[in-house]
Amino acid sequence: MTTTTVDAPKSTLSRIIAAGTHQRVLAFASLIVLLIGFSIASPNFMQTSNMLAILQATSVNGVLAIAVTLVIITGGIDLSVGTMMTFCAVITGVVLTYAGMPLAFGVVAAVITGAACGACSGTFVAKMAIPPFIATLGMMLILKGLSLVISGTRPIYFNDTPGFSEISRGSLIGDFIPSLPIPNGVLILFIVAAVTAYILNRTVLGRYCFALGSNEESVRLSGVNTDRWKIAIYALAGSIVGIAGLLIASRLNSAQPALGLGYELEAIAAVVIGGTSLSGGRGSILGSLIGALIMAVLTNGLRVLSVAQEWQTVVTGAIIILAVYADMMRRNKKS
Repeated sequence: MTTTTVDAPKSTLSRIIAAGTHQRVLAFASLIVLLIGFSIASPNFMQTSNMLAILQATSVNGVLAIAVTLVIITGGIDLSVGTMMTFCAVITGVVLTYAGMPLAFGVVAAVITGAACGACSGTFVAKMAIPPFIATLGMMLILKGLSLVISGTRPIYFNDTPGFSEISRGSLIGDFIPSLPIPNGVLILFIVAAVTAYILNRTVLGRYCFALGSNEESVRLSGVNTDRWKIAIYALAGSIVGIAGLLIASRLNSAQPALGLGYELEAIAAVVIGGTSLSGGRGSILGSLIGALIMAVLTNGLRVLSVAQEWQTVVTGAIIILAVYADMMRRNKKS
């Protein structure tokens, strides 16, 4: 019975991937249009330094979008990824700065902390039957408070941790190819994307991720422990958020306990723009990466054109509404 259940989601997965190709092409075309438009509007936009800045900005939001993609494909939502990222950064600060432990321990602490937080959210959703919106909203507030309590409401700096800033701001590729100083944060983003895409498309966990979003009740009636798989998916997403916490802490060379709110909205917008359905059962890591790039290019382009910060926020909000509306239209056409 178990073998049959795995094979069914596998064939469904192939149809889902084919159906999402059109949306990814549209998203990529939109990205090209934005790049061309901003290049025409400002000669400074296509400068190498600005392109690297866009990639650097995409690294954090892109990793968060990858984590959110997993949860949304199951038919859930995670509003806690922003404050979870901050909490993981704070825990890293406690391990490295307060406890004075080696860098590797801080990296492991961030990933484990994120996985534990994700597992808690997954337990609330799976075992306690709390709607994902409410469960992760509560987790968002809990982690925000814990970050402030643990840090004493003060930033934790990593000045005494050699090599920490190199995690995001260094350039391993640039050491070998000086003309291509791509930040390590971008390299980490692509590695995380490749590994997660493999898990999503080539493993049992990924197949059940799509199956839960398509028809959770059918999967449960097939004899699958859906609660266990759902918790595992939330935990995996949380571990990826822990990597985002490392990236933003490394980029700022500090853990800022008041940071994090708002990141979840940009991540969700990137995921939806990339073709992942909010109703679950469909999505891709590549699409979410393209969506994250669109958000970063748009924010950077508006800044280059000296658009006021408040109007940048207005534009971001409008994009979120349009992205959700487009997802609704896709679902209506499908039905």
